[in-house]
Amino acid sequence: MFNSERVKEIVKSLGFDLCGISPVKRFNKAPKGFRPNDIYTDCRSVVVFAKRLLIEPLFASNCVPYTYVSNIMTQEVDRLGIEVSLRLERQGIRAVPIPSSDPYEHWEPERLYGRAILSLRHAGYLAGLGVLGKNTLLMNKDYGNMIEIGAVLVDIELDGDHIATHEGCPSDCQICIDSCPQRALDGKTVNQQLCRPLSTYRTEKDYILYKCNLCRRLCPNCLGIKV
Repeated sequence: MFNSERVKEIVKSLGFDLCGISPVKRFNKAPKGFRPNDIYTDCRSVVVFAKRLLIEPLFASNCVPYTYVSNIMTQEVDRLGIEVSLRLERQGIRAVPIPSSDPYEHWEPERLYGRAILSLRHAGYLAGLGVLGKNTLLMNKDYGNMIEIGAVLVDIELDGDHIATHEGCPSDCQICIDSCPQRALDGKTVNQQLCRPLSTYRTEKDYILYKCNLCRRLCPNCLGIKV
């Protein structure tokens, strides 16, 4: 019988650093239209995985290396997510991969607000990979917020991982909130209209650069939870 451990073996064999599983019922509180079963009716479990990001480009003075690495890692997670799906499919398991970033359908131009078809940071939380920080990023105990997340929806019931209980942000810490040059963070969510002009800065040559990453870089637990 195909079980959670076998699925994780496949995921880890492809080079992912993290893998967790969430039963679909854990997503019942997600907004209607953005639940796994809204994407794939036969979904019974969500397999969530992540790769650790290359660290040093985050601390480079120029934003181009960080943008370059982020884009490549997004593509790599997407590519490997499709490979996970192919391997599961060969085992008779139907699987639908979810993009790590774009594309998505929901867009409100007046607010510069977009919403992915499935929130991967919340999926990661529900699959036990980490906790959500005040900067809205998923924070893993070992790798901090330096991870790129992907997911696959599958049509079989798998045992879910325990939801993480470690502390992410100390109650008295609000470095990310105070340091945000756009004042886009409130500790619970991010105002995309304020954040996007710097987080996805478009140059005159029409390149998109991730010009600001302070909420990730200045986090004391950026590279892992400090005990």
